[in-house]
Amino acid sequence: MSLHADALAVVAGWTAPGQRQEALRAEIATHLGTHPTGVWRTCFPDHLTAGTIVLSDDAEHVLLNLHGKARRWFAFGGHCEEGDVTLAAVARREALEESGLPAEMLRFDETPVHMDIHTVDFCDPRGPVRHLDVRFVATVPATTAHRASEESLDVRWWPLAALPELGDEMLDLIDHARRRVQSASVGSSSRAADQPSR
Repeated sequence: MSLHADALAVVAGWTAPGQRQEALRAEIATHLGTHPTGVWRTCFPDHLTAGTIVLSDDAEHVLLNLHGKARRWFAFGGHCEEGDVTLAAVARREALEESGLPAEMLRFDETPVHMDIHTVDFCDPRGPVRHLDVRFVATVPATTAHRASEESLDVRWWPLAALPELGDEMLDLIDHARRRVQSASVGSSSRAADQPSR
């Protein structure tokens, strides 16, 4: 299966958590359905991107990077590249490249958690582009070593109770990710409790 086919299947099959997310999912699915090159940055001005929001295991902290060009705090993410075979792989690769986290420590959820469409004016010499962004969530212990990449000025853990200045879509992403992680944690605890004692 090609990256385009995988991305279209993932987006088309995703159950969106609410009307706003459903509208974004539908627009991204339509773009992919009508643009065979829609996953590549050569598709101008709209093309797919993918990213990962990294939370601590207890969902109390978020690891963000201070983007070198935008000078704002963001989740990790970027463009699809040759060699990427799935949309989840794009998001995971970007998270590892931009955070410096060890791959073996990253617990990555391969189901998207959030979608967004936003205009970026510093990404392409031809002019502003629109990133059709599919976001995933991953967790690591908050003590895990990390480092900034060449694209970032800083990578830092932030408590959810004391976040830096963020846009509404980033706050929405963090909220959806926190709920996903907490729900998974509750599910794991319930399954463990159901196991018979030996």
